[in-house]
Amino acid sequence: MPESPSIVLVVDDDISVRESLELLLRHEGFDVETFVSAQEFLGRPPATVPSCLVLDISLPGLNGLDLQKLVAVERHEMPIIFITGHGDIPITVRAMKAGAQEFLTKPFSDEILLNAIRNALLRSKALLDRSTEIQALKSRYSCLSRREREVMGLVVAGLPNKQVGSELGISEITVKAHRGSMMRKMKVESLAELVGISARLRLTRPTGSALRVAR
Repeated sequence: MPESPSIVLVVDDDISVRESLELLLRHEGFDVETFVSAQEFLGRPPATVPSCLVLDISLPGLNGLDLQKLVAVERHEMPIIFITGHGDIPITVRAMKAGAQEFLTKPFSDEILLNAIRNALLRSKALLDRSTEIQALKSRYSCLSRREREVMGLVVAGLPNKQVGSELGISEITVKAHRGSMMRKMKVESLAELVGISARLRLTRPTGSALRVAR
């Protein structure tokens, strides 16, 4: 049974498949929502808890592979488990290369599907946790002044305070003041922590300007 709030979303145009999967998953303790089409699924707001999508390849209108592309951009914390009644190797390869968690060909056992869902939800939780952490770091970084960002960039690059001052045309004492303020706002106590945050935010420093978060 799931240990934390999570949801499994099922998109399949076959009502018998939807009903059987919903019955199985609810019996295992999962929250479940079912959809008859990709368009209906896209009308649902993105999940804010660990989630995964059990998705049929063959759907009316927007098919499973097309929906996968949209999910990868708009709901990337939601792993996809494809299910299909036809074992097509090229389609399987295409789906897996695009990031699918699993590709299951009917008939498959309940346990195989349940294990795939459990793994997908663990992955979703990890992705959500990372996203939350990154947003918190971005929020701290946004509080820095332009000068503090410049100091941070040079400090992370390994320059000592004196050289940072020379690069920016300010005194070493002023560098220390900006550095102290920057460290407090970023909530770090060491250069190693600061370097780690810079790497996680993928910060870049164009010539002659402050650090900025890479897109």
